[in-house]
Amino acid sequence: MAYFAHETAVIDDGCVIGDGTKIWHFSHIMSSSIMGEKCNVGQNVVISPEVILGNNVKVQNNVSIYTGVICEDDVFLGPSMVFTNVINPRSAINRRDKYLKTTVKKGATIGANATIVCGNDLGEYCFIGAGAVITKEVLPYALVVGNPGKQIGWISKHGHKLQFDAKGIAKCPEAGDVYFLKEGRVSCLK
Repeated sequence: MAYFAHETAVIDDGCVIGDGTKIWHFSHIMSSSIMGEKCNVGQNVVISPEVILGNNVKVQNNVSIYTGVICEDDVFLGPSMVFTNVINPRSAINRRDKYLKTTVKKGATIGANATIVCGNDLGEYCFIGAGAVITKEVLPYALVVGNPGKQIGWISKHGHKLQFDAKGIAKCPEAGDVYFLKEGRVSCLK
């Protein structure tokens, strides 16, 4: 099995693209980027050099993923969201040697029009709401909204807001997974 690329997509030499991946209209995959298996890259997406996408990453329309970004497996990038890669860009100053790394951990979701300021890692299964601006690290299972991003709760692997009891235990209503909240961190017990 190979990957699919629409005839208007531009794929530079030196990319690695996994089996079953689909790349749609007017997207540009730049040199030395790596995409895993079964990814879906929507229309008008730019994936810059040396970006790494794991397996089953969904990239919606109009997304820019800049050098320094790593997305682990099962990440969802909503329409028109963007990553930055330099903390203090200036047109007249070349800072290509100053790119900061950002890692988006397994299962994380980033909503439409959100901005992820470089150097801020996103934890496993976190959920970044539409339009949020992330200026600091996000914990696993955290639900973050607003500008600047503020954590307003916790979320399950299946995307349901978790309600913890007095013992710090919550259950996902869809999957039945059990979560434990201790010292400001959430872990999945099942």
